[in-house]
Amino acid sequence: MILIVTIIFSLFYLFQINKMTFALCQSREIPEEKQPKIYRTVNILVTILILSLYLEVLLKV
Repeated sequence: MILIVTIIFSLFYLFQINKMTFALCQSREIPEEKQPKIYRTVNILVTILILSLYLEVLLKV
């Protein structure tokens, strides 16, 4: 059950973070060539954050 809730939360959260990253790239006028690197970095960091959250919740239950 915890895994399903975490996956749903993660997908929603990752979608929202990508929307904010897109807005950042647009407002700062970041060149198209640098944008994939920014998205990749943000997505990796958010994935690490979500995994650590899942492990923390899993170990406390």
